[in-house]
Amino acid sequence: MSGTSQQTPSERFDVLIIGAGPSGSVAAALLVARGYRVLVLERETFPRFSIGESLLPQCMEFLSEAGMSDAVNSAGFQVKNGAMFQRRGQFSKFDFNDKFSPGPGETYQVPRADFDKLLADEAAHAGADIRYQHQITAVSLDQPEPTVQCQRPDGTQQTFTARFLLDASGFGRVLPRLLGLESPSDFPVRSSLFCHVEDRITSTAFDREKILISVHPRFQGVWYWLIPFSNGRSSLGVVIDPELLKNYEGQPHQKLQTLVGEDPVLAEILKDAEWDTPVRNITGYSANVSELASNQYALLGNAGEFLDPVFSSGVTIAMKSASLASAALHRQLSGENVDWQTDYALPLQQGVDTFREFVTAWYDGRFQDIIFYQQQSPEIRAMISAILAGYAWDRNNPYVKSPGRRLNALWDYCRSTTKSA
Repeated sequence: MSGTSQQTPSERFDVLIIGAGPSGSVAAALLVARGYRVLVLERETFPRFSIGESLLPQCMEFLSEAGMSDAVNSAGFQVKNGAMFQRRGQFSKFDFNDKFSPGPGETYQVPRADFDKLLADEAAHAGADIRYQHQITAVSLDQPEPTVQCQRPDGTQQTFTARFLLDASGFGRVLPRLLGLESPSDFPVRSSLFCHVEDRITSTAFDREKILISVHPRFQGVWYWLIPFSNGRSSLGVVIDPELLKNYEGQPHQKLQTLVGEDPVLAEILKDAEWDTPVRNITGYSANVSELASNQYALLGNAGEFLDPVFSSGVTIAMKSASLASAALHRQLSGENVDWQTDYALPLQQGVDTFREFVTAWYDGRFQDIIFYQQQSPEIRAMISAILAGYAWDRNNPYVKSPGRRLNALWDYCRSTTKSA
């Protein structure tokens, strides 16, 4: 009998989590703290490369809730206190301590390989059973308790049952694929080229405590990120329409270097950088699903929906989903009736929809016109700063309660007063 056909005895857990990234690790820690037996199955071996390296301050509340703050605070990551936007040499700075919503105003910029492993190790230390190199091959919801089939590192097969499944598989999107939940995203297809560099930055125009978002001098829909780490390295990437990207010749690293060279400010900041890692390319990363949860499973973070990286919202949404789902699941496993649409999907979607309005306004130029407007109101800046800091669920903020209407009104005002001037 071959190794791949051998069957390891089945095991049963209270909760089975697919994926050990931030949402999976936070959910595991929260559920273990409530006394549940939790298994996390992760396809990769940690540490492993991932993007989404610029956290938002809202994340710190979820890390505190999961008991992970001390470990993160002592890890030596680069402090992040805001965001800097740059377009044709004009800068617009947002300090997250000057924000409308209460809560932390600082966070970190993190190499995700190190950060994700730290969170997973913390979850394991708290009592979660984390098993790496386990590939999910099938899922069945036909019985009262979901069944998961997986391939172990040695090639043998094993079946697990659990009272509930949480999919924290990120871009792997395990349950959406296996259960036919995938739904087309309404965002246009975009490409991203990215890598890490030894940045060797000496420019005084660059603040290592802020992410730098630069707009291409000619194409408003093309933008760059520059995320500094504490070790003298930075994450560098560009987001671009794939049809426009075809106009750039060469391999991915040549295309990214050419694009960086087209922005004089960014090119000057990175003039001494050493490009010492391969450039990666992702196209069509935005995703959606037909259903976020049922009484047998819930999709966390990117497994459910991914918008766009421009405001670094991915990890915040992931951790928010872990917090909401863990609370709802605790009530269900304690015998209460839980409406997963009302108690999980809708509350999560409120913040996602806020980010969605801001992402849409970024690409059509409205939000760019707003943040580069010369005579900004401190009060409105504080409201916008709160959303950029991740507080997209604070309904006391008018730009959370009515983001589309507020952004349109603000853009009209900025545009009309600029024309008058």
